[in-house]
Amino acid sequence: MSALLTDRALLWLGALLYLAGFLTGLVGLTRKQSGTTNRNVLNIFLIAGWVVQMAGLYVRGRAVGGCPLGNTFELVQFVAWSAMVLYFFVGPAFRVSVLGLFTAGYAAALAIASLLITQWDVTRGQKIFGNNPWIELHAALAVFSYGVFGLLALTSFMQLLQNWSLKHKRLNGLFWFLPSVVQLDQINLRVLLLGVALLTFSLAVGAAWWVRDLASVDLLKLFITVGVWLAYLVVFLLRRSGRLVSVRFAWVCVILFMIALLSLGPVNSSRHHTIVLTPAGE
Repeated sequence: MSALLTDRALLWLGALLYLAGFLTGLVGLTRKQSGTTNRNVLNIFLIAGWVVQMAGLYVRGRAVGGCPLGNTFELVQFVAWSAMVLYFFVGPAFRVSVLGLFTAGYAAALAIASLLITQWDVTRGQKIFGNNPWIELHAALAVFSYGVFGLLALTSFMQLLQNWSLKHKRLNGLFWFLPSVVQLDQINLRVLLLGVALLTFSLAVGAAWWVRDLASVDLLKLFITVGVWLAYLVVFLLRRSGRLVSVRFAWVCVILFMIALLSLGPVNSSRHHTIVLTPAGE
C-alpha cells in the first residue's frame, strides 16, 4: 500500500486526472456541449487532480523537511499546482468556463513533462531553506507567482486565438466558446497585477532577511528573479499607460512566461553548491 502512495505515484495520478479533465472538456467542445453538466465533470477531474497533486507534494515535503522546491521537477510541479489554484478563483469570478480546458491542458503538460524528464529529479535538496520560515515563504511566493504568470500566458493565448478568429471570421468550434477580446484583456491586466504583486512581496520578504546575512545571497538566483520581476513590472506599466495593448501585449505575456519558465533551471542549478543533495529515490 505504501508503494502506491509514493510522491511520484500521487503526482502521476494528479497529472493523469488533469489530462482526463482536458480530454473530457475537449470532447465536450467538439460535440458543442458547453452546458453545466460538461463543465461540472471537467471541474470534478480538475479538483481531484489538484487534491492528489497536493498530496504528492505534501508527501515529498515531509521527506525533504520543508516546502518541495529543491529541484527543477519540484519547481515545475509547484508551478502547475499554483496555476490550478488560480483557475479555481479566476474562472468563476470572470465566468470563463473554457479557461478550465486550457488550464487542464497546461497543468497536465507541465506535470507529465516533469515526470517524464527524469534528469529534473535526479537529486533533491534536504532542508534547502535551513529551517528558515521567511526564506521558505519567499521561495513559495516566488514560484506561486510563476503559476500566476502561467495562467496569464494561457489567457493571453486565448486572446490571440479570439483575435485571429475575428480577423478571419472564424466564429465556430472552439472560437465560439472563447470570451470576448475585451473581457480577456481585462482578465489579463488583473492577473498580471496579481502576479507582479506576489513577486514583489516575495522579493521584499527575501530582502528583509538577506540584509541580515548578505553572504547567504545567491547572486545568480537573485539576478534572474529580479530580472523576471522587472520585466513583468515594465509590461504592466506599459499596459497601464496604453503603450502595450491588444495583440502585442498578449504576445509579450506568452513569450515572457516561456522565458521565465526556462529560467527555473538556472535558478535551481545555481544553488546546488550551497545545499545538501541526496538521490531522489532515497
